[in-house]
Parts: sequence; structure tokens; C-alpha cells
Amino acid sequence: MPDHDRETVQQLQDAFEAFNQVSHRLSRSYQALEEKVARLTRELAQARSEKLQQLAEKERLAARLQHLIQALPGGVLVVDGDGVVQEVNAGACELLGEPLVGRRWEEVAAASFRATGDALELDDGRFLSLSTGELGEEGEQVVLLSDITETRRLQALLMRRERLAALGEMSAGLAHQIRTPLASVLLYLSQLDAPALDPVRRSRFVGRARERLRHLEQTVNNMLAYARGGAGNRESVSLRWLVEQFVQMMEPALSQRQGEILVEGGALETGFHGDGDALLGALVNLGTNAIEACTGTPRLKLMVGVAGDTLTLSLEDNGPGIPPSLREKVLEPFFTTRARGTGLGLAVVRAVVEGHDGTLQIGEGAGGGACVTLRLPLGTALQALPSGAANGHGEARVIHFEELAGGTR
Repeated sequence: MPDHDRETVQQLQDAFEAFNQVSHRLSRSYQALEEKVARLTRELAQARSEKLQQLAEKERLAARLQHLIQALPGGVLVVDGDGVVQEVNAGACELLGEPLVGRRWEEVAAASFRATGDALELDDGRFLSLSTGELGEEGEQVVLLSDITETRRLQALLMRRERLAALGEMSAGLAHQIRTPLASVLLYLSQLDAPALDPVRRSRFVGRARERLRHLEQTVNNMLAYARGGAGNRESVSLRWLVEQFVQMMEPALSQRQGEILVEGGALETGFHGDGDALLGALVNLGTNAIEACTGTPRLKLMVGVAGDTLTLSLEDNGPGIPPSLREKVLEPFFTTRARGTGLGLAVVRAVVEGHDGTLQIGEGAGGGACVTLRLPLGTALQALPSGAANGHGEARVIHFEELAGGTR
């Protein structure tokens, strides 16, 4: 065989060997690629399965959370940044009615309930508590409503039972306070039968008997007011009527001692819902205590003001004042520093104020005497009466008894 043919055959063999090597490498690379694709496919399938499981778990948790929210006894509302209700649960619909979604929260609140002290009152008489919380970063809020009607009823029942228990405990203590003036009345009445009794002494005995009977009547009224809890039926009350009636009822005691009362405030043309008789009785108790505390000519000042949804009534006197150490004790039933006191006056006042969801504060007046301040929430019950006088403080003036015509409630 010629040399060039052998070279050609050798070249073909080398080329075929190189082709076999390249083909073998390609086969191995393809096999490795197939194995890698298979592994990635398995990993992707596993990741997809895990994601599906996580999604299913989230959906299950979301559904459970939705069921829990729907099953809550209270109301839950989600309000967006623009104040529009986006989501509600069944409890919210039961409390506030439907429809709610898509309405502004302010509109829903104004149409559904009114503020009463520290609670919200529905038209059907139920009471709610309201709390809000931020939800996310877009201004959304969650509003929670809870029905506290039964809680308030139980609290009122507990307070009533405590008052009744206190009344039972004080019955023995009040027995001598009732027996003493009653014995005096019987003594004076027995003297009226004497044939030789002159008209002057007869008139004096009648006056003293009448005074003792009025003392007995006040004691009984205080006991009943304390037992009731200080607030009975709520009705529309004129603040002017309340102030004028108070001033008129103070007239006899002040006139007898040449005293006077100063009324300061320009909010008398305000109406509110409350127990007018109970509030009047509370003011009379304060006025009576103030007059009895004054050793000289009594000077009383009643300051009346309305700020926002709060009515403020402050009564100052020119007496010796109440020491800070006694300011809590004097509010307790049957605590008194006077020999003829029953210790129920200020306790009745506090019961009346608490019955109106208000607060009572005892401090020192500008002249050094006592200053008792009553703050009563008005809420949405605040309204201007037809005379349209502006709220706020006005000029002080001395009330002359002949100015007052009795006013209408």
C-alpha cells in the first residue's frame, strides 16, 4: 500500500476517534443535563407543593379568622383612610342595622347611637362601649363595639344593693335623729291643748313643731334619694328652671339670715336630659349645708357653665371651708361634723351626680370657703332652647328673689 494511502487511512482513523470522543462527551453532557433538568423539575414540584400547602394553610387560617370575627358577640367594622366602612361582621349589623358597607363611619355613628356619659346608647336602650385601633399603614382603622347593657345593669344592681345594705346599717343610727325631733313635735303639740296658753306662745310652739316636721321630712327625702341611687326618670330639663327653682328654695333660709346668692354664667338657655327633681334636691342639699356652715351672713355663689358636652355647676360659700383630710369622708353616708346633721346630704349629692354619670369635686373657693363642683355629661342631649342664649360664662349678678317667676321645666 502506498504511503499516501496509509496516511489517509490514519487520518480517517484519527478523525473517527476524535468524533467518537466528542460524541461520548456530548452524550455524557446530555445525560448530565437530563439529570439536572430532572432534579430541578423535582425541586420545582416540591417548591410548588410547599407553596400550595402554605397558600392552603393561609386560606384556612383566613377562613377561620373570618368565622371567628363573624362569631364574635360584639361588632367589628373596618374603616378605610377616607372614613368609609369597608367590612363588617354580623355583630355590627345586629347592633347598627344594615346596610353598613360603603357608608361613612361618621354617618353610621350619628344615626345609630348617642353618647351617654362613658358609654354609647342605642335607640332601643342598649349601651355600647367603643374602641378603635390602627390597621395597616394606609389609615385604615378597626372599630370594636361591645354590648355592655348587662354589665351596666349588674353594676346598677350592685350599687343599689350596697345602698340598701348601708340603709339597713344606718337605721339604728338614724333612729335617735328621728325620735328626737318627733318627741319635740309631740311635746309642742301637747302644749297647744293648754287652755291658758297665750297666742304668742301658741304661735311659737306651732312654728317650732313645723320646723321639726320639716327636718323629719328632709331626713326621709334624703334616705329615699340615697336608696334610689340619685337618678330616676330622665326628662328634658331647662337649666334656667333648675337654677331659678334652686334660688327660690334657698330664699327662706337666706332671707332669715340676710344672706344673698350670686349666680354667674350665661348658659341658662340650655336644655338637657336628666332627673330634674333629683338634681334640684342635690343643689338644695349643697345650699343648705353651705348656709349652715357660715357663721356670719351667708354669701353663696353659683357658677354655671357649659363647655363641649359637659355641664358644670359650682357652689361657693363664705364659710370655714372643708379641710382636705375630710373632703372624702364628708361624702360617705352618715358622716357629719354637726351635732344635728344626718350625714346624708353630701352622700345624696354624690349619688345623684353618679346617677347622671357625672363627677363631684370638693375644693376651696376664691374667698376661702368651700367650693363643690358638679360636672354632668350632656352628650348628644345638649340642645339650645328657643331663647337661643349663647353658652359660656356671662356677667355675674345678684339674683333677687322677686325676679324669679318659677320658670318652666
